[in-house]
This record gives sequence, C-alpha cells and structure tokens, in this order.
Amino acid sequence: MNVYHEHPVTILKYSVKNIWLLIFPLLRGINVFRINKDFFYAWLRGAWFDIIILLAIVIFGLLRWRFSVIEVSDASITHRDGIIIRVKQTIPYCNISSTSFEYPFYLRPIGAVRVRCDTSAGLFRSSDMEFMLKRSVCDEFSDKIPKLGSNGDIYHFTKPSAVSVIFFSMFFSSGLTGMIYLATFFYKGGSIARDMISKYFEQITSSTEEFSKKLILRVPDAILGIGVFFMVTWFISFVINLLRYSDFSICTDKRQIKVSYGVFTRKNYLLTKTHINYLDMRQNLVMKIFRLTTVHISCAGYGNTRKRLPVLIPVRKEKKVAEELENLGASVQYEHEYKPKLRGIWQYTWMPVIVTLFLVPAYFIVSKVIPMLNNLTVFVAIMAEIPAAWMVLIKLVSLFTSGISIYDDKIRLRYSRFAAFHTIIADRKKLVKVTIEQTFFQQFNKRRNIIFWFEGEGNRRHKIRAMSEKDTAEILQLLGYENEYVL
Repeated sequence: MNVYHEHPVTILKYSVKNIWLLIFPLLRGINVFRINKDFFYAWLRGAWFDIIILLAIVIFGLLRWRFSVIEVSDASITHRDGIIIRVKQTIPYCNISSTSFEYPFYLRPIGAVRVRCDTSAGLFRSSDMEFMLKRSVCDEFSDKIPKLGSNGDIYHFTKPSAVSVIFFSMFFSSGLTGMIYLATFFYKGGSIARDMISKYFEQITSSTEEFSKKLILRVPDAILGIGVFFMVTWFISFVINLLRYSDFSICTDKRQIKVSYGVFTRKNYLLTKTHINYLDMRQNLVMKIFRLTTVHISCAGYGNTRKRLPVLIPVRKEKKVAEELENLGASVQYEHEYKPKLRGIWQYTWMPVIVTLFLVPAYFIVSKVIPMLNNLTVFVAIMAEIPAAWMVLIKLVSLFTSGISIYDDKIRLRYSRFAAFHTIIADRKKLVKVTIEQTFFQQFNKRRNIIFWFEGEGNRRHKIRAMSEKDTAEILQLLGYENEYVL
C-alpha cells in the first residue's frame, strides 16, 4: 500500500475555510479606532491578538493538510481526513465510474494536479473523492490505479479537426440562433420604438420638447445595448468553449475510455465503459439537415457541472460517428423501429401551432385597440412568428424521426426535447423504469406516451409520444414486461 499527502498548496485551501476568524481582529480594530495620533499606538499594543488569530488560521490549515492522507492499495483508494472527527472514505476500483486529472494553468508552476474520483452514488452530482497531489506523486498514483492499456490493445479515435471543435463551440455556446434572434429583435425594435416615441412627442407642447428629445435619444441606445450584450455574452461563451475543448483526443481499450481536452486547463478523464449509462447523439435542425451530430455520454463524474458538457465526440458526420461508435460496442444498426403514426401529428405540434395561430388575431386586436403602436406591433408579431413557425417545423421533423428500437441487448430511442434532437443508445440492463402515459385526448385515438428512465445521477427522462397501443404492447413484451398493459 502506498501512502500520500496532498500538495502543500492545500494548506491555503484549508486555512481559507477559517477566514471568518478574522472578524475578531476587525472588531478589535473598530473598537480602538479613533481619528487622532494615538490610534496607531493603540492598535499596535493589541497586535499580538491579531497575530495569534492569523497563526491559528494557518496552523489549522497545516493540521488539516497533515491529517489528510491518501492510501492506494491494489484494490481500492482510501482518503482519511479530519482532526477531531476522523473520516475514512474508501472506493474500490471496480466501483469507480470516472477518474479525472486536472492541470489548471495557475497550478502548473507549482506542479499541482487536482484529482477526482466519482461513482454512481452520491447526491447533486458532486465528486465522491477529491484531492490535490504533486505532479511527481500523481504519476506514481496513476500507475497504481487501473489504467488504459492494461485491459487490451488501445484504439485511438480520429482526432477532431479544428473545424469540428469550432462548430461544436458555436452550436453549444448559449444558443447561437437565440443570441442572433434577440440581438436583431432589440436592435430593430429600438429603431421602431424611437420613431414611434418621436411621433408621439410631436403632439406634446413645446415646453416638453427638450425633455422628449433627450428621452428619444436614450431609448434606442439602451435597447441597442441589450442586443449587443447578448451578442457579447455569446461570443465570450464561444471563446471559452473553444479554449476548453481544443486539442480534443479519445482512445479506448476493452474496459476504459480516455478523454483529454483543454488548453489553459488540461483535463484527462478515465471512464469505465460498464459505468456509462447511455450514449446521447445530439443535433439541432441545422445539424440534422447537414447530417452532422455530436455524441455526449451519461457517466458519473464526466461533464457533471454547468461549465462542462459530457461530450465524447464533437461535431462530426453521422456516417463517421457510426464507425467510431462501433469501436465502443454501441452499434447504430438496427432491424426494426417502432415509430409514431401520422395520426399523432397533433400531439407533436399542438403547442407551437396554437402559438402561431394565436399571434395573428392578437396582432389585429392590439392594432385596433392601440393604433399608434401599429409599426411596433407588426415587428413584434413577425419576430414572434419566426420561432413559433420554426418550432412547428422541428416538431414535424420529430414526428417522422422519433422511434424506439430494441435489438440484441441494446435500446435505441429517437425523440426531440424543445429544439434538440436526441438519439439514445443504451444497454437494456441500464434501464430502470418504463412509464406508460395517456392524456385525456389520447384516449380517443388510442395513443400512448412511453417514458424511459436509465441509471444515472440525474433524473433524466426520455419521452416518445403518440405510440400505438399495439406497438406499446410489443415494446413492453420485448423488454420483459407484461404483454397487455391497461391504463
């Protein structure tokens, strides 16, 4: 068994947790504060108290570091921590879903590496075990745990091109189309608002002319500023994602997958294949038209924060992705797919269709009630119709592309959520629950919604709408449930 201590820089981390003790020197300083020449001497006489507090904070951090010990055996990792209350946490290697090694740019000069070990247990997608090691110690530590290549030959995936990473950063940076839409809305809306306010103030007496001119000039500037803010926000998100996912590489053996990426903060992940809950091929409508896709995975500890996405393969052609997934044992080939029938079209499109149709009478009503807002009303109505009509198109495509396939030991689901299309590929043993749902209106055309739940830290459900009763019964039978399911 090998025993390690954390990197000495963690002394600062543990010390900071007791920074609240500085409130006592602060209170003393307030108590002796006087605006006169004797203040400095009064403070200096009690400085010993401040020094003791600072030393206590540092000593506590030093003790926490001294009692934080990582033990690595042939079968498990153990982390012992705590001074008064000692805590011992042990994770067998067979239960580790992912191990990550993070090399932030600000820690590289001092040779520190942040290590995280995650399992499928725990709450709030937090790391089950986290510590910081010296680079030299981390190399010894990584040699002790199961690593890539010890379970068969290593296969290297085709490295994503720079164009692939750029497209991925564009598509997944705060919604490119949404940012362009909002920026256009505020920019053009500001121009119309200025003209409208200008005409309105022409009817007001000359005594308010100067005030009205100032107000008119400020309104479009403020609205334009909002539009620029959205575009700048997206651009910053794009640059961050570009730096975060650059130099992306993937390799695998029979048991593990290694994923590495990042420029300023390099991250290396070791993912255990048997702990991957499912693969998620994601697309938006533009990507679907050009047959592009990106592959995400559900695995504890990988992409479990808002800052990082669980991406396995950035944007790539569907055909090329299918070849890569074969090497992960996740074939996208299937013999039969149960699909929603055309009679279920209303269940897919009813919400965006209602919104689209509602906007027309709403425009005429507002125009008649407030005719002076006609220009602005026309603009708002058109800008609202665009996303509504776009969602109608997305839901129509979803109707014809959604489906369920069950083959060998795999389950393949295709559906849409909001504006995104998902293709889920999972092992049957990862399925934990199936829910059959029927709305009031579905009773008349004998449709069903089937909801699938897989293993994972989050409660993510996968819903396929408007399946027929016959197909629902067959799917349940293939999954080992009762042949007849009565609601």
